Amino acid sequence: MTASTSALIVRHLGQQDYEPVWRAMQSFTRQREANSPDELWLVEHPPVFTLGLNGKLKHVLHPGNIPVVNVDRGGQVTYHGPGQLVFYPLMNLQRQQLGVRQLVSLLEQLIIDLLASYQIPAQNRAYAPGVYVEDAKLAALGLRIKRGCSYHGLALNVNMDLEPFSRINPCGYENMPVTQCSDLGIQANMKIIARQLEQQFIDRLGYSISATETSLPGL
Repeated sequence: MTASTSALIVRHLGQQDYEPVWRAMQSFTRQREANSPDELWLVEHPPVFTLGLNGKLKHVLHPGNIPVVNVDRGGQVTYHGPGQLVFYPLMNLQRQQLGVRQLVSLLEQLIIDLLASYQIPAQNRAYAPGVYVEDAKLAALGLRIKRGCSYHGLALNVNMDLEPFSRINPCGYENMPVTQCSDLGIQANMKIIARQLEQQFIDRLGYSISATETSLPGL
């Protein structure tokens, strides 16, 4: 699943509100041209529940003071919050010769390989996208493909407050346990894990970094 070498812009965005990042992804995808470099955005979000296109409000049990945002990705409801690494690959899939299912598998495999480097077995599930350690969900995944290009992406629980997951049925599954890297004995911090995933992504797809940024496009 290796593509030909191409340029990649990487954006380390720190903590950013969810909606401006989502709107920036939409805008980038709408305006990009055939020769526009792909981008990878790494970010943390303040507490927010997001409900995908197929999402049912009944899976949002008691959100309390955490906002619920209806978004244009696939999937059901999930939670984003500080201590969770959100990994947004904005890719021209036609240029990379990737199908949607291939991209999902690639992103899941990045997490599985990351966990393997810490001697922790993890797996995906054919019927429920994401990555799991035993019965607990470690990473959630939801994508949108438009004009042959991807946005949204992957959320990896690193070291966060997991309580808000009890306020929803994660990804539409009742009583699904949720875990995080720190609870699995991984001591690496967010910055280290972000760099590891970034490098795996670059290596797997044969990218060369053309720029590293710390702000959203156009800002």
